[in-house]
Amino acid sequence: MAKTKLDSIDRKILELLQRDATIQVADLAEAVGLSQTPCWRRVQRLKEAGVITRNVMLVDPKKVNVGVTVFVSVRTNIHSQAWLAQFRAAVEAIPEVVEFYRMSGEIDYLLRVVVPDIAAYDLVYKRLIASTQLSDVSSSFAMEELKFTTALPLSYIE
Repeated sequence: MAKTKLDSIDRKILELLQRDATIQVADLAEAVGLSQTPCWRRVQRLKEAGVITRNVMLVDPKKVNVGVTVFVSVRTNIHSQAWLAQFRAAVEAIPEVVEFYRMSGEIDYLLRVVVPDIAAYDLVYKRLIASTQLSDVSSSFAMEELKFTTALPLSYIE
């Protein structure tokens, strides 16, 4: 897929939309120095190019009783496509797993899990280990969230 050329106005649009996707086109246009129609067209172009992938609302985890974050490191001795497909399907079926990565280094997979408490995490853990063969599962509970953002840095755009 070819890179999308982004100029300084595109960057500013992305910066503002990452902060608040509900911003009105009129306000967005004013903030970036465009009239509404060209600004709207730029947003549409960014969506069509796949730069903007979706619009979401962020929910406060504590308000929906999932204020405990657990980072789960998984190791396996099996590295086949069939095993990965089975493991991926099992992880995707667990709604408490909100992020899932295949890693390099000492661990094979890293999951971020949100739950209300340790007992709820234990149920997630039991579902995870029942899903497929794993050689090691290690859990670390986050004690304090020091930084959280969904905004990506835009300084690397060429």
